[in-house]
Amino acid sequence: MAMMSRRSLLVAATGLAGAGLVPGAAFASASSAAQAPAAAGTAPQNEAQALTSAYRYKVGDITVTAIADGLRTMPLPEGFVRNATPEQVNAALEQALQKPGEVSIPFNVLLLDIGGKRILVDAGNGPSKGPVGLLAGSLKALSIAPETIDEVIISHFHGDHINGLLDEQGRSAFPKARVRVPEAEWAFWMDEAGMSRSPDQLKGVFTNAQRVFKPVLPQVETYGWNRELASGLLAVGTPGHTPGHTSFELASGGDTLFIQSDLTNIPALFVANPDWQVMFDMDGEAAAQTRKRVYNRLAQERMKVAGYHFPFPGAAHVARDGDGFRYVPSLWNPVL
Repeated sequence: MAMMSRRSLLVAATGLAGAGLVPGAAFASASSAAQAPAAAGTAPQNEAQALTSAYRYKVGDITVTAIADGLRTMPLPEGFVRNATPEQVNAALEQALQKPGEVSIPFNVLLLDIGGKRILVDAGNGPSKGPVGLLAGSLKALSIAPETIDEVIISHFHGDHINGLLDEQGRSAFPKARVRVPEAEWAFWMDEAGMSRSPDQLKGVFTNAQRVFKPVLPQVETYGWNRELASGLLAVGTPGHTPGHTSFELASGGDTLFIQSDLTNIPALFVANPDWQVMFDMDGEAAAQTRKRVYNRLAQERMKVAGYHFPFPGAAHVARDGDGFRYVPSLWNPVL
């Protein structure tokens, strides 16, 4: 992987703080507070959606449950796409019939049932007063107790993927689960000397990772790439977004799902324009090269892909479209 420049790290850190992926970042949340009583026969204004969104589908004999952890909408940050102008970004948003000058980022956690084991892929945003952090409530609504989660497999250490490892009291949210993390990611973010050498703007990401993993340290186990983590679940190195960023290939009964993690951010921008580098990519050039290599394969093999930042439920295909790719959502299936 290409070495990360100091400027890339600075941009990444600024972007992470701006997107609420490290503690202390402020966002205006959608109003879900109690509303004044509505007149008879009318719906209350700004009525909140139900907080539980889950969708099950099969990959061979494996049941996949996509669980929405929320959606964050914000004004288009300056430099959101590092190597495109605001005019180009807004044109792409309009092309996708989305509001220019604004981005909405979904968050989707996957629960896998593999051979009777419950495995979460990433842990979501964690406790939050905003429009994210819905995983814990959704698991409760699905009658899935935290103690019944056997493993939590982490793709990388950005806050929207790891903060949900802790509950509101700062304790392990999944006390009986093995927490598995990429070796390269652990080596980078848990290195005290590396943190001391890092730019000030990046230290918050180090600090957050170390804060989150301290209470769950006895549960942590590292894993390497190209290793089967469970029956049919292969860890695939996809660095660039972070040094140890990992995707997963899930295969069963002749069916395959590529769990891309953060290989792209929202598809309206980064599937259509795979060379574009989101501000969260620590090594933008490496991230773009990885993205194109993987997407070429997915398009050629017509393999289904699950995206952490795809519109819920995050299951889709990608097809070649000129110099980029086209995002094709999978059909909803009413029968499991």
